[in-house]
Order: sequence, then structure tokens, then C-alpha cells
Amino acid sequence: MALGSRRAGRERALSLLYEAEAKGLSVDDLLAELPVAPDPFALDLVRGVGTGRERIDAAIAGHAINWEIDRMPAVDRALLRLAVYELMERGDVPVGVVISEAVELAKQYSTEESGSFVNGVLAAVAAEERPLETEVAGRPLD
Repeated sequence: MALGSRRAGRERALSLLYEAEAKGLSVDDLLAELPVAPDPFALDLVRGVGTGRERIDAAIAGHAINWEIDRMPAVDRALLRLAVYELMERGDVPVGVVISEAVELAKQYSTEESGSFVNGVLAAVAAEERPLETEVAGRPLD
């Protein structure tokens, strides 16, 4: 899958996760009511977040210092869930790509401070989930 189509897949997954939460639906219920299924990459992301949500939310809560998940902006919450899923379950996607894409989407779709917030939480989750990938020359990635 081309890089641009993965970006589009992440955007679609983000919108679906946001929509499911806004409507109070499970991701499976939301997906069932769609007239056209999303592309396979977006579908994998959305289903992965739905299946692993408890573990994903625990990781976010453990690294979002002074922030409760339900008090975060809804877009940030959906975006963090999406990126944490990729960090935990999609070893084929490099840490730098996951964080970079999430930060760009946060800057595009959320608050002015969201890019920094998302970057900080994801860097901490990545250091825990993929410690070998988050070190360069013996130093943690920023």
C-alpha cells in the first residue's frame, strides 16, 4: 500500500472512531451501518482499536500525565487510540511514522496544543512498547 493511501486510511479510521464515539456506537455497529466499507487498512485500524480498547486506554492513561481520557478533546482521544494501536500491534509500521502521522493529524484536526500533547504521549508509549526502536545511538528519540 502506498504511503499516501496509508495516510488516507488513517484519516478515514480517525473519522470513523470519532463518529462511533459521537454516536455512542461500538466500532462494529458503526461499520455495519456504513453503505461502503472502508479500505482494508482503515478497517484493520478501526477494528483493532475496537478490540484492544481497554489495553489501549490503559496505555494512554498511564502516559497522559494529569489528563483523564474522557476529559481529552474527542479528536485527540480517537487519534491517540489509533496511534497506540499501531504502536502495540502494527510492528510493520515504524515508530517514527506512527508518531509523525499522528502529530500531523492532530495539528490538522484538533487544537493548537494537540500536536505537542499527542507527540508526548505517543513517545512515552513507544518507549514502553517498542524500546529498541525508540533509541538511536543510545539516546531515546524525542
